[in-house]
Amino acid sequence: MTIEPIDSYFTATVSALTAAGPRDLPALSVPNPLALFDAQLGSRHLDLTARWLRSQGRGFYTIGSSGHEGNAAVAAALRPSDPALLHYRSGGFYLARAAQVDGSDPLRDVLLGLVAATAEPISGGRHKVFGRHDLSIIPQTSTIASHLPRSVGVAFSIARTRKLGVACPWPEDAVTVCSFGDASANHSTTVGAVNAALHAAYQGLPMPLLFVCEDNGIGISTPTPRGWIARAYGDRQGLRYFAADGCDVVDAFDTARAAADWVRRERKPAFLHLRTVRLMGHAGTDYEQAYRRPADIVADYERDPVLNTARTLVAHGILTPEQVLERYEGKRAEVMGLAREVSGCPQLDSATAVMQPLRDTLDDARAVSVIAPGEPGGPPLTLALAINRALQEVLQAHPETIVFGEDIARKGGVYGVTRGLQAAAGPARVFDTLLDEQTILGLALGAGVSGLVPIPEIQYLAYLHNAADQIRGEGATLQFFSNRQYRNPMVVRIAGYGYQKGFGGHFHNDDSIAAIRDIPGVVIASPARPDDAAAMLHTCVTAAKTAGAVCIYLEPIALYHTKDLHADGDQQWLAPYPQGPVRIGAARTYGDGADLTILTFANGLWMSLRVARRLEQAGIAARVVDLRWLSPLPVEDMLREAEATGRVLIVDETRRTGGVGEGVLAELSDHGFTGRVQRVSSADSFIPLGDAALEVLLSEDTIEAAAVKLVGEPA
Repeated sequence: MTIEPIDSYFTATVSALTAAGPRDLPALSVPNPLALFDAQLGSRHLDLTARWLRSQGRGFYTIGSSGHEGNAAVAAALRPSDPALLHYRSGGFYLARAAQVDGSDPLRDVLLGLVAATAEPISGGRHKVFGRHDLSIIPQTSTIASHLPRSVGVAFSIARTRKLGVACPWPEDAVTVCSFGDASANHSTTVGAVNAALHAAYQGLPMPLLFVCEDNGIGISTPTPRGWIARAYGDRQGLRYFAADGCDVVDAFDTARAAADWVRRERKPAFLHLRTVRLMGHAGTDYEQAYRRPADIVADYERDPVLNTARTLVAHGILTPEQVLERYEGKRAEVMGLAREVSGCPQLDSATAVMQPLRDTLDDARAVSVIAPGEPGGPPLTLALAINRALQEVLQAHPETIVFGEDIARKGGVYGVTRGLQAAAGPARVFDTLLDEQTILGLALGAGVSGLVPIPEIQYLAYLHNAADQIRGEGATLQFFSNRQYRNPMVVRIAGYGYQKGFGGHFHNDDSIAAIRDIPGVVIASPARPDDAAAMLHTCVTAAKTAGAVCIYLEPIALYHTKDLHADGDQQWLAPYPQGPVRIGAARTYGDGADLTILTFANGLWMSLRVARRLEQAGIAARVVDLRWLSPLPVEDMLREAEATGRVLIVDETRRTGGVGEGVLAELSDHGFTGRVQRVSSADSFIPLGDAALEVLLSEDTIEAAAVKLVGEPA
């Protein structure tokens, strides 16, 4: 195997050390320092071996931990039951924590990840991640601070679960630890997460969260200004600041222990600034010499934390230089032996195997069949009242559910949908959040892995785009990258779509959901009728609770308080409380017309039913199919109803490009439908103010004209 310069430097420097003699040194405060050194050695040789595996064509791109091995001391200062959300340079932490738990083989774990082997214990070969359920390490991928909002949610949930009498996987006095780099400290997600933690603590809410910034002074190729992290986070009121030399295992351990003990005792957030060094470049094939001077690269070798731990052990007479080198080479041989052993292990070899966690989650979610616990029937309800009643029932039936968002508690939401929930369920279960969608979704993600079933609200559809990565990169990926060992169940309620009179712009009146429809494994519910809305909400909550599903529940604002359908006062849009369940992926058909099938959803259902009445008066018999579920689409129902007439009109209120209609059209084609198909949609435009909105939104006139034309053409 190729010897790296840092490897040679270590060997030469240790060889030149002098064995310890009588010295007046303070006692070594680190318990079991050889175990920490062993974790650091293992991490270093994993990095060296990763390079060898890539050179042999047996390994893949990876980000190394070299220079950050001081984070092993952070693991030693914590308990293995403290939930950890780690960034990608956490090899030392992972190995040190694994050493605290019997029966683990962490070197093999990491190597199996490096070669994408299906035997890898957390992701099953889907990614090289640091994560293991029995180590309380929640797996993260190549994150740029996107895991920090979740860490706030985990810390929040430790106390909240106890208050609600809900089982939690973390001990009552647990400390949540979340690590990230100095470049990530500048990301808006970090700034938001730190602010959210301080905001909660300021209000007296327990927030046992230790932020660990491993500051190596450079983000890929861009230097971090000297002193910037201390300047930005060292004097934040409410955030206790600790600083340590991460290249000095004693200082790192002593400071990390002090920080962890403070958080554990005070139940408040703290910031551990761990000064580290980056060795062997950023990642993969990164050529560091292209942006750093060779002299600067070599100068960093002297700060190597593995080398400095060796010096400490020699100085205290724990090891001789010869024993250090023997241990170093022994670890090399151990890791290389394991690497050769695992390099031929089977990898994922089919789309079915790769997607199994996603498929199993959706299969489990589809199997849900739940009847609302309340009495069916009763007085007809609006959409808003049906959702409100369903939420009340959910809170009563499932003690682990919590409902939160902007203005949803005392005010009851912008449209009154959550009115009265806090009074009924209490402020511990229904509460307002700060106005930050990243925090709202991060809180849900953390709550979901901590024993709760969160129902967060995003106030308007467009607001979701401020924080979509919390669903795309964090929520949706967790079961995939943990082989379903970790789950973050949630039902994200979103008020949206167009047709709000008096609202304009793209922030309050938005008709685009393309950003969520392509996220694998996510369930998207889109009820239009009051009875469907209640039944579908119960289905989503149960799917989240039993299958760990991430459900997005889209509520059409324009239909919240609608009562009438065809004429003023007919009250045909009201509906009694549902009498049965609605399965995920099941459509609902209105009418049995033989001339035309209209496939639609949300506001499109209301418009299409009105158009169908007019078509009937013109001698055209149409059936209207409410898709109800936009992911997964109800393909079987779509095809059955399409074949019944041979003519399909897709009525899609979202934009023409990237809209739901594209997916519906593709499914019909892919499944061999040979009849005539036409699609109408809203324009590729933002929605303007006032009546001008009607110029770009789908209209009943457009639907009717397309239907008449389609039926009039020969089949």
